[in-house]
Amino acid sequence: MKVTIVGAGNVGATCADVISYRGIASEVVLLDIKEGFAEGKAMDIMQCATTTGFNTRVSGSTSDYTKTAGSDVVVITSGIPRKPGMTREELIGINAGIVKSVADNVLQHSPDAIIVVVSNPMDTMTYLTLKATGLPKNRIIGMGGALDSSRFKYFLSTALERPANDVQGMVIGGHGDTTMIPLTRLASYNGSPVANFLSQDALDKVAADTMVGGATLTGLLGTSAWYAPGASVAYLVDSILNDQKKMIPCSVMLDGEYGQNDICMGVPCLIGKNGVEAIVDVNLDDKEKALFAKSADAVRNMNDALKSVLS
Repeated sequence: MKVTIVGAGNVGATCADVISYRGIASEVVLLDIKEGFAEGKAMDIMQCATTTGFNTRVSGSTSDYTKTAGSDVVVITSGIPRKPGMTREELIGINAGIVKSVADNVLQHSPDAIIVVVSNPMDTMTYLTLKATGLPKNRIIGMGGALDSSRFKYFLSTALERPANDVQGMVIGGHGDTTMIPLTRLASYNGSPVANFLSQDALDKVAADTMVGGATLTGLLGTSAWYAPGASVAYLVDSILNDQKKMIPCSVMLDGEYGQNDICMGVPCLIGKNGVEAIVDVNLDDKEKALFAKSADAVRNMNDALKSVLS
């Protein structure tokens, strides 16, 4: 099984590293427009093979898309990262053209690939990729919900003072600081609602911390985070390549689900060898439905900026 990652920056390289040492794919190809950058990252990862014990073959190339031929999954991380004080929305003008070009190029050599979009603003870039390529909606997946949910579970585990792997929770809605919706009502600790262990004030703080989780890290690091995003992409790719049918919140095209149409937003999905194999209805309450509708309005406002790119 072969994975191409376009963009060998921090997120792309971390994704390649995690895929390699976990043995998720037999081959990973890194591409980057910066001369020698992807080749160097690939060589560095490969020099870990004997010490970490993996057999995945990792190679790099400077924008030679012929090397990507026959990929089962293509991950698009291309675009400029978010800078301190910059919103995801401000990235749209620059990153839309990059993502469209990448999608066109990879499909020339891997026409059956499933595409995972990481570039920000992620919901809008997922929508752009779907509209620009004309692919079936099950083959275009935005990664953001997987990352937001991992951050949500981290903050829940910290508040609970319990292991993160014992905590379940998901974030739906737009992948943005004001548009994501941490579902505290449905979060659980070993099958028991977290509301049995945490006060409403504590749950509200967990939700608030989750929503600014990316911005918090950007302020601390001076650029976008990469370990958790890269690992979240690898987690999603694993479910696709190994047909695991994990339920992962992802940004996908909605055609009536959750009361929305013609929009890509984060909802729980079953992810397997065909990409999005089902969208799961978790029966939102009235408050959550209102928040989801508000989030959809904000995502649509961003999508309006795509008109010049798609025309």
